[in-house]
Amino acid sequence: MYSYKIGISAEEHDHFVKNSDQVNLLQSSNWAKIKDNWNNERIGFYKDGRLVATASILIRRLPLGLTMLYIPRGPIMNYSNIELVTFVIDSLKKIAKTKRALFIKFDPSLILKSYLICENVEENINTLKTIEILQKCGAEWTGRTQNISQSIQPRYQANVYTKENIINTFPKHTKRLIKDSDKRGVQTYRGTIDDLKAFSNVIALTESRKGVSLRNEEYFRKLMKIYGNDAYLHLAKVNLPKRLEQYKAQLIEIQDNLSETSDNQKKRLKKLKQQETSIKKYITELEDYVKDYDKELVIAGILSIKFGNTMEMLYAGMNEDFKKFYPQYKLYPRVFEDAYNDNIIWANMGGVEGSLDDGLTKFKSNFAPHIEEFIGEFNIPVNKVLYRVSNFVYELRKKLRNKH
Repeated sequence: MYSYKIGISAEEHDHFVKNSDQVNLLQSSNWAKIKDNWNNERIGFYKDGRLVATASILIRRLPLGLTMLYIPRGPIMNYSNIELVTFVIDSLKKIAKTKRALFIKFDPSLILKSYLICENVEENINTLKTIEILQKCGAEWTGRTQNISQSIQPRYQANVYTKENIINTFPKHTKRLIKDSDKRGVQTYRGTIDDLKAFSNVIALTESRKGVSLRNEEYFRKLMKIYGNDAYLHLAKVNLPKRLEQYKAQLIEIQDNLSETSDNQKKRLKKLKQQETSIKKYITELEDYVKDYDKELVIAGILSIKFGNTMEMLYAGMNEDFKKFYPQYKLYPRVFEDAYNDNIIWANMGGVEGSLDDGLTKFKSNFAPHIEEFIGEFNIPVNKVLYRVSNFVYELRKKLRNKH
């Protein structure tokens, strides 16, 4: 009844994943090209010759010719079908033994909860049943981990479901900051591979500020080349000298209007004086910036990848010198708008801590995302003698790495 095939075509695999409700970039065939420090196999699972499940497996080489297998956001299958799940798990064990694997790690694209911040919802009953099914098949669940550092992929993510006029769904203070960004002359646009140098520069500034290591221009170039038109590079830029001249021209116009306004036009006078005060403030601010930045420059950027009808916003950075320009408050809506226009149903802003009280969550909450809590990671022991020791070493190494 069931069979499997190693090495199915990228086209067959991707078509199946894209048409699944578990569609995810990390299960795209091209993702293995990005993770080229791992080996890769694509496995198709069939019932009576019809493809019913698939898995793109990353294979990490370990000392002594051993390996570990990892299936990010997969396998893709109907987890309520116990016969299918049993066959897939058993088949993966057989395949893993041929790779001399110690264990298989996987984290299905299944949601336990999806909610707006401050909402209280129940866990998905079907997802809870899946945990039981997988455990009966011999998979060990790592549980409801809370911290990003506890798993390979974040168990909690901030996901924005696209819609027309999405800015209307944002909190009031977000709309206000978007207007502030407009006033400072921030402009957004979709860049090309030729803009990667500017993007890499703001990423490097973000790395320095946060003390983290992200990626370099070469890696971003690889992403854009492999995913082609499905790679979205969005940038925010300012032209300070030009904006300063615009403000000076506005100030002259306002002052001319003031001189022509009689004392009995109190409402008009009040409005014009408020505008004059505001424009003078921006002029003073920009004059300070122009001393150091005398030409147009990119001050923030986001690199995202589309797969099927979904989008992963993988990397974002900002020049901290321009934090008062709030470029990200114009940039994120631009990403969501372009995604909506390209029939993308959601854009994942990335992981957050399960406590929902970290800085990432606070920032991302400005865009009214859904917090999605995934089912989490599972391990399938293959070499039962060495599995416990190897998994202990793996977890210890992960903890040590996350301390730095």
